Amino acid sequence: MLPPSIAAPEEFILNYKRLPHRTVWIELDQVESTLRAIGAPPVAQRQDGRPLYTLPAIVDTLRSKSSPVVVSNANIIAEYLETTYPARPILPEGSRALQFLFVHYIQEIFAKPLLPILIPLTHQRLPEHSQVYLRVGSAVSMPPASAIGGAHNEQAWVAVKEQFTFLASLLDKNTSDSSGVVAMGRDVTYADFAICSVL
Repeated sequence: MLPPSIAAPEEFILNYKRLPHRTVWIELDQVESTLRAIGAPPVAQRQDGRPLYTLPAIVDTLRSKSSPVVVSNANIIAEYLETTYPARPILPEGSRALQFLFVHYIQEIFAKPLLPILIPLTHQRLPEHSQVYLRVGSAVSMPPASAIGGAHNEQAWVAVKEQFTFLASLLDKNTSDSSGVVAMGRDVTYADFAICSVL
């Protein structure tokens, strides 16, 4: 479960497209059972062959309340929302491959240095049963509480600054010719929502 102060890219997309929605927060130890109950597809397979269920997921009842569409996986959700609700596009024609590559960069490279800082802090704020689940029942390895602060934290912040500086240098390329300050120049896209979800 993300802290309520964190917005996922899907939340930005739903708001940008002005689609009515309701966010439901799920405790970490209830993610798999909840997603199975609503018929969400797994996002991958674990090494032992069991299906892996992760958030985000959406249940779209706007098109049909009797047969809602259930979608999981952030990129699949973005494509589904773009195809199903094309008004206010987030994936401009001809940009999907680059958009998904950029989002992959944001999620897998840019945000990685933040994890050693955020995971212990988030872990401390979770309810006790979610803390136990993370320590015992999840594939996520939890750093010890002693990992917060000190030289380890300073190194992490240096890595974070390097990533932010690099991203800023990329986005600055759009300002030299006054074409804009977002990833695609002037038009807000999925890539921008991925950036905002990390900030």
